[in-house]
Amino acid sequence: MPDTPTDTTIAPPTVLILAITACPTGIAHTYMAAEKLDAAATELGYEIRVETHGSVGVEGTFSQADIDRADAVVVAADTQIDLSRFGGKRMVSTRVSDGIHRPAALIAEALAAAPTGRAAVTTDAPASAGKRDIGGFIYRALMNGVSYMIPFVVVGGLLIAISLSIGGEATPQGLVIPEDSFWFTINQIGVLGFTLMVPILSGFIAYAIADRPGLAPGMICGWIATTGSFYNSESGAGFIGGIVTGFLVGFVALGIKKIPVHRFIKPIMPILVIPVITTLVVGGLFVLALGQPIAWVFSSMTDFLSSLDGGSVVVLGLILGAMVAFDMGGPINKTAFLFGSALIASGNPGPMGMVAAAIAVPPLGMGLATVIRRRFFTPVEREAGIAALFMGFFGITEGAIPLAAARPLQVIPANVLGGAVAGAIAAIAGVTNAVPHGGPIVAVFGAVSGVPMYFVAILSGVAVTALVSVLLIGISVRKVVPADAAAAAPIGTAADAAVPVAAPGAAASAVSPVAAAPVLAAPAAAEPVAPAPKTVLDYIDERTIVLDIDETDRDAVIRRLAGLMQTTGRVLDVDAVVQAAMDRELISTTGIGEGIAIPHAKSDGATSPVLAFARSRDGVDWNSLDEAPAHLIFMIAVPEAAAGTEHLKVLAQLSRSLMKPSFRASIEMAATPADVLAALASSVRPATPAAH
Repeated sequence: MPDTPTDTTIAPPTVLILAITACPTGIAHTYMAAEKLDAAATELGYEIRVETHGSVGVEGTFSQADIDRADAVVVAADTQIDLSRFGGKRMVSTRVSDGIHRPAALIAEALAAAPTGRAAVTTDAPASAGKRDIGGFIYRALMNGVSYMIPFVVVGGLLIAISLSIGGEATPQGLVIPEDSFWFTINQIGVLGFTLMVPILSGFIAYAIADRPGLAPGMICGWIATTGSFYNSESGAGFIGGIVTGFLVGFVALGIKKIPVHRFIKPIMPILVIPVITTLVVGGLFVLALGQPIAWVFSSMTDFLSSLDGGSVVVLGLILGAMVAFDMGGPINKTAFLFGSALIASGNPGPMGMVAAAIAVPPLGMGLATVIRRRFFTPVEREAGIAALFMGFFGITEGAIPLAAARPLQVIPANVLGGAVAGAIAAIAGVTNAVPHGGPIVAVFGAVSGVPMYFVAILSGVAVTALVSVLLIGISVRKVVPADAAAAAPIGTAADAAVPVAAPGAAASAVSPVAAAPVLAAPAAAEPVAPAPKTVLDYIDERTIVLDIDETDRDAVIRRLAGLMQTTGRVLDVDAVVQAAMDRELISTTGIGEGIAIPHAKSDGATSPVLAFARSRDGVDWNSLDEAPAHLIFMIAVPEAAAGTEHLKVLAQLSRSLMKPSFRASIEMAATPADVLAALASSVRPATPAAH
């Protein structure tokens, strides 16, 4: 085990990381997080094995030998994961989105975590999520319920759609299936799937909080929530009631589990005492006090939506469409989806028509953008765009996430505008959808009314997203190399003068002709030369090196280094870079121990990656893992869009160098900035032996 594990630590390949990824739908986030963690571990020099809990089941299951050998475990999941097999291991547990957006940091946090102890890890209490992450714990419990509910929703909805499209007969009241028809039976099976939807949601929310003792009470109380006759209501409390019963059951069961009992009673607690008492307490509370008020809220909301027309329904379509497109499968998206799904069962399929149209817009729109403006995107992004087109057809909003993660400031606003347009047009046209799903695929099954306008809504939203995203990306590309920055002296070696400067929107390995401007003009007839692989030396020069600083405060050192970066022309907004570095320190310290700190800032205040170095004889308190002051401080600033490539590569190179005692000694003894550069050169670009 390394003594100073951080997000920059490079360990020998013998260090093994185990990772688990899971998302509520088990389609996109699960595998994206797995890929990101695998890539980050490989970049940092670790061996990693990833177990995915996806829609097709668990893949890549760890053997006991893997678990015994593992140095740390990363769990990036929005569903309930049984962690009992990892007792005694260093572990970090967080949301699946963190696995996508900061995989290297998760690996570092796992290696830095204290061992859990040899007792089995429990997953039945909020403490397992950490007191600092109670919001994350509640979110994961809710998403656990959603993940188990979705198969019931999809199966039930598709069976209803198939039965209506094949066996339905047109009447003034809509499609009706004759009761003596085979398709009526299929329709009833689909209705059963819908009926089980809320009890499953409630049961698995409770299961995520209290483990198995909460499952049966959660489902029973969830059924009570949907059955208004229990509390003298004409309508049930719907999915809102199911969420309430799920959390009530979970926390009541958890509280009962913590009551100390005699050892003879303990074996029957989880199978008899806890389920019975919890069911009586929560079921009774819901019947006597909570059921009618929640049912009134739900029925009032349904009545209000059913009565909407004219401008009001347009507003509803705008809001639902924007919510669906905003976080592409996240909690805001799921809220709008559950809202539309629940109203289908209440006899109002209109909102689901708005949601269904908007669901396809982000992946189809961004996929189209990569086709119409290929030069704005890297090869990897163009491949992601093709995949997004395919996923968009099947209503998988998560298909746009890879493109949104690379350019959030350009892609997310475009998605929201396109989704809002699609939702509004579907609302105006009165499109309805009898299936809790979206995209063109539901029209194929005949679940959508007003199919022509449904496609008009989708295509209009896709066009808005594609055009707005291309416009915003084009603006960001043109702003990357302003005249004053282009006139600044290049950083690094003289060879940099003839190499185009990569735009933040492009990957480090691919420079778009639109996204770059040459510092010096090359002869017109010259053949283009592929840029050499970047190293640390391409981002630092004597202007960004200061020896024996007087500052003793961490924040003052960060501001000093950001000021040095500004002199190169690669940082235009010092305050933004400083703030980004401070925000990173709030997540976890960048003091990696042994007198080293590597603060880093991902901010569009930087136009391209830049590195600065400061040496402190007295040391700076950096809250390092070993509590030692930092004497050698390297600060990195990268644009937001370049962070996923340049950022990790620079950190990896620095880490490899800083793990060498000889390199640390050489920069500690450096008399001038040129000596620091020479030490870096010998470390990252070893000299070749002289010919004899």
